Amino acid sequence: MALAGRSNVGKSSLINALTGLKGLARVGKRPGKTQTLNFYALTESLCVVDLPGYGYADVPERVRVGWGRMIEGYLKAREQLKAILLVVDGRHGPTADDIQMWSWIQASGRAGFAVATKWDKVKTSQRAKRIKEMEAELAASVLPFSSVTGEGKAALASYLRSLV
Repeated sequence: MALAGRSNVGKSSLINALTGLKGLARVGKRPGKTQTLNFYALTESLCVVDLPGYGYADVPERVRVGWGRMIEGYLKAREQLKAILLVVDGRHGPTADDIQMWSWIQASGRAGFAVATKWDKVKTSQRAKRIKEMEAELAASVLPFSSVTGEGKAALASYLRSLV
């Protein structure tokens, strides 16, 4: 399974939360920390791939362009890839880039799943509204997830187990 999403949306933090290993996937405050395809074996039969983020990153433009080619090539050609997890920021919802990526995932023929990270930062009174808005924008279910509180971890782990 591959994790796709904007830079600094919480893809690496999600991996750390799922594995329970804080420093496994490197996390940075500046967008663009993940610059290669990083593979993490969660079980003998399940590997998660942390992709570089799209959108703004604190790197030169030529580097970002190279990431785009690398990511697209991987997502199109990797036969073992069964699912792509779209990671969006729960505070803001999907951007135009996220919606474009979601359309690409749906057209790819691979399973797609949407997760709203940083859920602990969304006010409790706004959560139901935020989920409805995100689900309407993506026309799909969205799982709220917090790497801080662990909310959504069990549901995401269950989905991952269903892939193998």
